[in-house]
Amino acid sequence: MDAKKFYITTTLPYVNAAPHMGHALEFVQADVIARYQKSLGKDLFFNTGTDEHGQKIYEKALEEKKEPQVYCDEYAAKFKVILIKLNILPEIHFIRTTDMHHIVAAQEFWKRCETKGDIYKKTYKIKYCVGCELEKTDSELVEGKCPIHPNLILKEIDEENYFFRFSNYQKPLLDFYAKNPDFVIPDFRFHEITNFVTQGLADFSISRLKEKMPWGIPVPGDDTQVMYVWFDALINYISTLGWPENEVNFNAYWGSKNERLAVQIAGKDNLRQQSAMWQAMLLSADLPLSKQVIIHGFITSGGQKMSKSAGNVIDPYAVVEQYSTDALRYWLTREMNTFEDGDFTWEKFKESYNGGLANGLGNLVSRIIKMAANSGVVFNSANLDSASLLENTDAILKKYHAALNRHDIKEAANVVWETIAETDRFIQKTEPFKRIKTDPEVAKKDIATLLCQLDEIQKMLAPFLPETSTKIHNAIIHVEVPLEPLFPRV
Repeated sequence: MDAKKFYITTTLPYVNAAPHMGHALEFVQADVIARYQKSLGKDLFFNTGTDEHGQKIYEKALEEKKEPQVYCDEYAAKFKVILIKLNILPEIHFIRTTDMHHIVAAQEFWKRCETKGDIYKKTYKIKYCVGCELEKTDSELVEGKCPIHPNLILKEIDEENYFFRFSNYQKPLLDFYAKNPDFVIPDFRFHEITNFVTQGLADFSISRLKEKMPWGIPVPGDDTQVMYVWFDALINYISTLGWPENEVNFNAYWGSKNERLAVQIAGKDNLRQQSAMWQAMLLSADLPLSKQVIIHGFITSGGQKMSKSAGNVIDPYAVVEQYSTDALRYWLTREMNTFEDGDFTWEKFKESYNGGLANGLGNLVSRIIKMAANSGVVFNSANLDSASLLENTDAILKKYHAALNRHDIKEAANVVWETIAETDRFIQKTEPFKRIKTDPEVAKKDIATLLCQLDEIQKMLAPFLPETSTKIHNAIIHVEVPLEPLFPRV
């Protein structure tokens, strides 16, 4: 197995609404991890796309008086645009669950689980949340409503469907968790899913009657049923690799049972699906499990869940248009806790922007480049090894890499801004802009060191603010003060 392969995937957003800040968060977090791993020389497979089947998509298409496929085509295009707006790596693979190859792969996966004896048919009656695309037990409800989608009325489903024998996999999953205590991060989410599985697993429905909900992949051998959205959508993680026919690609990036490679990133409302349901499905199909599942929180606004009715929805496009892509990426990676909920308001954003970008990073770059231009000092990467601005440079880099290797994006970003602050303190202490008149040799040495330090900062910045990193690198190489401030103060 090639240890230099790295696979990462986001979840696939439903196409029942336009891209929002929650989508932006997950895309950017995954992109930071992907860019970092790529910088280490890894051969990267980066996946995202759109989940295009299911009840709520079918209902939205009917509401807009469109054919479901036409509706899905329009919204898939919107998600491709947001990836460009957020400066997500261009080589990202974009899969749609209406792609013909995915449909064939999902049906093959179904057949394998059926052959294993893990699919059966029964009549049942449940309460079902269209927002979650999950059945809900009374214990999961708050005042009779789904706590995640309290504004949606639960549907009563009473029909004959196919079920997956989730109950067969309690012990295999618990054994797997025990052997892989870092399978889900953060650790409190790992404990949460372990407790969920420990309490016992109920088989879950994996199909719907076609006459009631026709928008789905046909069940193999039964034209009266279509696949239920989760059993269809989760398979994208391997169909994107060309599974089942492209075994070479699948083995290279998904890995083997002895060397699992796949990293998934998802929101906290996806914990059960990603780290238990999908893993049980892989066990049933006799395929390697995922290597790791990263769970992030939600973005609230003013302490409340974002919603149109509350009037507190923040449009990621608006932030990008007013402030820049990297300004939004900064907030999502440094101000947002990687694993917990974070609160966005325009006031908090502006304060963060001024403090961390305009006054922090932008001001530092401007000062150093101006000193270099005025003193005639040019950047020489050969000076990098000998020029050590901070005594603990090695410790800082070690801390930075350790944070990103455990996918703690905020912690790694904090290390970068600690370095920016330390560099600024060095300037305040040595004042090379004054010393250039009294002791030019020492001043020029300090400025050369500062250029090298700034180059280290831009390298660390690259996964977080790729466009800004490039601008800083160009300014260093040409010792040329940018015509416009990197981040104009608000």
